[in-house]
Amino acid sequence: MIRVFLLDDHEVVRRGLVDLLQSGGDIEVVGESGSAREAAARIPALRPDVAVLDARLPDGNGIDVCRDVRAVDSSIKGLILTSYEDDEALFAAIMAGASGYVLKQIRGTDLVDAVRRVAGGQSLLDPAVTQRVLERIRNGVEQPRELAGLTDQERRILEFVAEGLTNREIASRMFLAEKTVKNYVSSLLAKLGLERRTQAAVLATKLLGH
Repeated sequence: MIRVFLLDDHEVVRRGLVDLLQSGGDIEVVGESGSAREAAARIPALRPDVAVLDARLPDGNGIDVCRDVRAVDSSIKGLILTSYEDDEALFAAIMAGASGYVLKQIRGTDLVDAVRRVAGGQSLLDPAVTQRVLERIRNGVEQPRELAGLTDQERRILEFVAEGLTNREIASRMFLAEKTVKNYVSSLLAKLGLERRTQAAVLATKLLGH
């Protein structure tokens, strides 16, 4: 039996997914949740083979849950289920160690097949997209000296700050909690020796050519 955990904030969707997945007889749904925080705590304890994770939730997102769960137990496979096709989200999913990224428009039988394939160790991520992500990591543009102390995540957030995005908009783009983005902004300001995000935006515009 393939053990599955479901994370989706819509109870009706979860009920439908439970019926769909268990209809084949080889999949058992061992737990479900509508909360990212609760799921991150429960999934490692239940040790499912696959966690099917909604990308966007009221209190966070499935990509962060995938990252947190796999940091505790890398044997648990993450399958991100989303309504949005987005390169940034795909990048984040790959970086979080997800085995698959599928749209909610997927046919029911294809989703069941996706769970089986991920449980069997296959990756459902488009090889071309994965290659782009790897090249992006490998061939990162030489960073200006002032930015050398920033992490990749802080660097990306600084670029969004330079574009004038709010913390909430950045959180939506990067599939992070708004509070997490706020912490990243505080950290990068401290590293750059700045007090206000407007100063960071000016510096980033100067250094990154925004």
